[in-house]
Amino acid sequence: MATGDVIVVGVDGSDGSRRALRWAIDECQLRAATLLVVHAWQAPFSPSWGTLGQDTERYEEFAQRVLDDAVAEVPAEVPVDKLLVYGTASSVVLEASADATLVVVGSRGRGGFAGLLLGSVGQQVVQHAMCPVVIVH
Repeated sequence: MATGDVIVVGVDGSDGSRRALRWAIDECQLRAATLLVVHAWQAPFSPSWGTLGQDTERYEEFAQRVLDDAVAEVPAEVPVDKLLVYGTASSVVLEASADATLVVVGSRGRGGFAGLLLGSVGQQVVQHAMCPVVIVH
């Protein structure tokens, strides 16, 4: 990862994360910062059966495509790194916040309830990040 200012953006392929990505790109251009695009993934789990389907490679491949699609939107003049991690979205973004100047996430991702103003990942990140956080609505 590059040294200097690093802006972390969490992506999940949702409209909210695409808006957060665009905001983070603009901020990187203003600050001459490196963008770290982060995506967390997990295989479906059932308490009685464990991980559903032993072929977790398909889930990881899908997650890699989500991350690669987001990185493809970053203009060539913005230095960008990417991080794909097996884990919960909030824990992965929070871990990345340790070395970040700023964290950017969308107000809501793919899950949860449509009526919420702020999703669970955003709430966790705002409460526990180790740097300033921007929530993009």
